[in-house]
Amino acid sequence: MQPNIGQQDKWRPGYSEIAAQRLAQLSMEQRPDGPRLLFWPEAAVTNPMLDERSQPYGAYADFERARAASLVGPGDYLLTGGIALFSKDKIAVSGAANSVFVFGQGGRLVGRYDKAHLVPYGEYLPMRPLLSSIGLSRLAPGDVDFLPGPGPRTIELPGWGKVGFQLCYEIIFSGQVVDRRNRPDFIFNPSNDAWFGAWGPPQHLAQARLRAAEEGIPVIRSTPTGISAVIDAHGQVVQSLPWRTAGYFDGTLPPPAAKPTLFARFGNVLPLGIGFLLVIAAIALGRTGRYRRNT
Repeated sequence: MQPNIGQQDKWRPGYSEIAAQRLAQLSMEQRPDGPRLLFWPEAAVTNPMLDERSQPYGAYADFERARAASLVGPGDYLLTGGIALFSKDKIAVSGAANSVFVFGQGGRLVGRYDKAHLVPYGEYLPMRPLLSSIGLSRLAPGDVDFLPGPGPRTIELPGWGKVGFQLCYEIIFSGQVVDRRNRPDFIFNPSNDAWFGAWGPPQHLAQARLRAAEEGIPVIRSTPTGISAVIDAHGQVVQSLPWRTAGYFDGTLPPPAAKPTLFARFGNVLPLGIGFLLVIAAIALGRTGRYRRNT
C-alpha cells in the first residue's frame, strides 16, 4: 500500500485518523478469493501500537492494533510499520522502538522486528545530556530516543514462507540484511522516503535492488509517497508505484534463488578480496613498468 502521505502531514495532530481511513480503503479496495499479505509503510500508524505504560495508554495501543488487524482475514497477515513504547515503571516512557508488527487474523501478534541501524538526530539524539542542554533536539517529533534492535530477524508465516525485515535505510548495509542462520524467503523493506524529496526514493530503490541481487532474495518495499515496489531475486523491479501516487498493487511473491548466491555464502569477503588482488596487481604492474624503463 502507498497512501501518499507526505512528511508535512504525517505527524500533524488528528491526521492519524485520516491516514487510518486511507490505508483501510486501499487495503479493502480489492479482496481476492484466497489469503493475502498486506504491506504497509514505515510508521504507517503514528500512534503507538505497543505501550507498556499502565492505563489508559495501553488501551490506546490496543485500539490501534485492533483497528489495523480488523482488515486481516483468514490466512491473511498484515505487516506494518509502527512504534513501540517501553516503560520500566509502567508510568514514564523509558525508550521506544521503530518497529514492524506482523498481525494474523483476530489481531494475533505473530512477531515484531525492531530497527537496528538508527539514524542519529532523526531517531535518537547523540550525547543527549550535552546537546539537549544547548537546545538541540531530534529532527523527528518526540523527545524519547529510539532503542536499537538486535539485528536481522526471520519470522515464519505459515502458508507463505519466511520473511526477513530491513526498516528504511537499513537496506543499504550490504552483507547485513538477513539472518544467515535462518535465511528468509523474502525481505520486507518498509520505509518513509517522504523525508528525502525527489532524489532519495530512486536511490533507495536502487539500493534495495542491489541487496536482492546480492542475496538472491526478493524484496518488497512499501513507502508512504513512493517508490513502492516488488523486486525479484535478480534485482529486477516486477511491479512498482510512482513517486507521489496513492495506490496499491496486487501480485504474487517472487521466489528466492534456487540456492544461495556466492555473495550470500561469503558476504563482503568477495569484493574485499577482489579489491585487494587489484591493488596487488596494480603494484606489480607499476614495478614491472619501472623495471623496463630502467633497463
